Order: sequence, then C-alpha cells, then structure tokens
Amino acid sequence: MNVKKQLSNLDFWLIGAICILSIFGIICIGSATHINLGADPDNFYKQMIWFAIGLALMIVASLVDYEALSQFYILFYLLNILLLVAVLFLGTNVKGATRWIAIGPINVQPSEFAKLIMIFFLAKLLTKKQEQINQIPTLLLVCITVVIPVVLIQKQPSLSASLVLLAILCITLFVAGIDFKIIRLVLCIVVPAIAFVLWDVSLEKPLIMDKILKPHQFTRILTFVDPSRDMDSYYQTEKAINAIGSGQLNGKGLYQGTLNQLSYLPEPHNDFIFSVIGEEFGFIGCVIVLLLLLFIIFRCILIAVSIRDFFSQLIVVGVAGMIAFQTFINVGVATGIMPNTGMSLPFVSYGGSSMWTNMTAIGLVLNIGMKRSKSLFEGV
Repeated sequence: MNVKKQLSNLDFWLIGAICILSIFGIICIGSATHINLGADPDNFYKQMIWFAIGLALMIVASLVDYEALSQFYILFYLLNILLLVAVLFLGTNVKGATRWIAIGPINVQPSEFAKLIMIFFLAKLLTKKQEQINQIPTLLLVCITVVIPVVLIQKQPSLSASLVLLAILCITLFVAGIDFKIIRLVLCIVVPAIAFVLWDVSLEKPLIMDKILKPHQFTRILTFVDPSRDMDSYYQTEKAINAIGSGQLNGKGLYQGTLNQLSYLPEPHNDFIFSVIGEEFGFIGCVIVLLLLLFIIFRCILIAVSIRDFFSQLIVVGVAGMIAFQTFINVGVATGIMPNTGMSLPFVSYGGSSMWTNMTAIGLVLNIGMKRSKSLFEGV
C-alpha cells in the first residue's frame, strides 16, 4: 500500500475528536486551577505541553512498523515489569502513594504506560495462542502475565490502574474468542464475590475485608455502600454531585462555577474534572464530552471491524476498551454511582503520562486504520 492510499484511509474524524476533546480539557483545567483568579498557571501550561508532546507521539505511533515491533513483545513486557518495580524503590511519594518516577523536572507514571504495553503484549500473546485460547494452560499463562503487573501496581497503591489492566484482560479475552462456558463460570464466581465484599464492608464488624483492603480502599467502599457511616469520606463525592447538579442545563459559564471557584471541589483538574464540566457547562456540556468520547470509541470499533488481521484487531479493541472503561469509572465516581477511586477522564484530565499513553494508543489505532478496507467506511 502506497503512502497516498494510506493517507486516504487516515481517520481525520478521529484525530479531530481527540484534538477538540483535549483542547476543551485544557480550558477546563485552567478553570479548575483558577488561572482567572491569578493562581499559579503552571498546570495549565504544562497540560498544553503534554498535549503537544502527545500529538508528536501520536504521529510517531501512526507511522511506526508496529508489526515488526511485535517481535519484541516479551521484551516490552519485561521493561514494563522493570519500570513498575523501579517505582517501588525509586518512586516519588505524593499524598501517601508512590506512583511516579522523577526524570529531571518531570514525574512520569509507569502504571499509565503499563496499560498500553499490556494491550500490545496481550494482543501478540493471544494471537500466538489463538488456537489454544480455551485451554487451561493458556488461560493460566495469560492471567498470570496480567496478575504480576496488577500486584506491582497495587503495591504503589493504584487501584484504578489495576482495574484498567483487568478490564483490558477481560475485553481482549472476549474478543479473542474465549468460550462462553468459561465466561459463565467466571461470572458465577465474580458476582457473588462482589456481593460478599459489599455486604462484609457494610457490617459493623467486617469478617475479612478490613484485613484484606488498605484502610483508604475500605473506607471508599464503605462510603459507597453507606455514606452515613462516614460523611467526612463522602465529602468528595457529595461536592462532585452538587457541582454537576448546580450546573443544570446550560451551566454557569466558564470560570463561573461556584463550588469550583471557591475550591470546594477535590482534585478538580484531575479525578473530578467532570464535575467542573457539569457545573460550568451544564448537562449540555457533559453530554457533548460524553458524545465525543463515545465517537472516539465508535471510530476505534469501526477500524477493528474493518481489519482482518487478528493481532491488529486486538490492539484496537484493547484501546477502545481502555478508553471506555476509564470514562465509565471517572464519570461514575463523579456522579456517585461508583466507589471513589482516582481515575482520569481520557484526554480531558490533567496528567502527562495519561495523555501520552492515550495519544500513543490512538496513534497505533490510526496506524492500523490506514491499512483497513476503505469500502466499509464509504460515506462514514
């Protein structure tokens, strides 16, 4: 396929949606960090830089020969493990969590990079094991390779990143063709286990969950199950819900969000950026952001459907699943339908590592999309 034909298959709609969402995110971060009130605009300018670097990474990823790189998938996996181990010994502690490694003036978060590396690794591993996908040894191998980084990430701790890796595992296994009998068996174990966790946490004297979970994790689940038991811990969620509700239909306007501007919102530039959007841009703003994210996921799925190469399909589906899962958790936490856990909103929340991971992932999707069959996309 020549360069001209490849460029004709470049998904400009996807690129446009990413850029609009990211630029809107930068605007919201400016409001969340109160640059209009003369506060330090450092994070606001940094996000611009992260976005510019992200665009460069997206371009590189869209041009790289990812099939040739897939030969080194085990090396990428080992590098991922090495980085996660390095965090435990060389990491920078911020608010009780050690998730970052300082590289000069920049703090990078290896658990973010782990998401994309595991998508790439699992896609290659499942491609090689496609015929044995429903055999116990293969499933054990796949699960163990995911459990290792999950355990290392939990040591930081970062429950949200661990959950993303588990979600990527489930999505890629499903698309790879895992037998529905196995899915039913897993659901018969997982659903009662979740019910038991919620029940045990709600007890005055829990049986085991207070011994298994870290104190802050236990408290977050407890406040989700019964907010009245610990209203101080429910403060974040309560203010986030109040902010979204106060925006009503049209919002109060940029820089006009009362709860945001008076610093009542916790982590407004990161985990609770959706609350800033709800307060200042209202229901309409929230819907537009969600539609843009849905559109990005939809374009990824269209590309996956149009590709016959199994390895490429798994990469694209993994990326779509990662974005969808992170969006669901972030919005779910901000609206109170999920326990409080730190999860960034893709392309919108503050953070260089998150932006670079998502932009590189989209670059791979664009790369794969340029090899797709154009006929499926006529008129789209």
